[in-house]
Amino acid sequence: MPTASARHILVDDEQKCEDLKQQILSGADFADIAKQYSSCPSGKQGGDLGEFSQGQMVKEFDDVVFSADLNTVHGPIKTQFGYHLLEITSRND
Repeated sequence: MPTASARHILVDDEQKCEDLKQQILSGADFADIAKQYSSCPSGKQGGDLGEFSQGQMVKEFDDVVFSADLNTVHGPIKTQFGYHLLEITSRND
């Protein structure tokens, strides 16, 4: 079964998510932004979600994690929890 490692930032507003993405693309550290702004408990670890299998996360998350480019900031991705920025750090097919 495919597995991946990723980190994310969760916020409740799409525009806030876009603003944070621009900060990261302009050189801000993903982990620092996650610690400061993410509403997910993983924010304390810089947004690190560790390794997980396909199907463990919500569909919108899985669709990106198991198909998009590695080491690129993706999003905003809307889920039932809010808006995510997502960076896939590794994937094993």
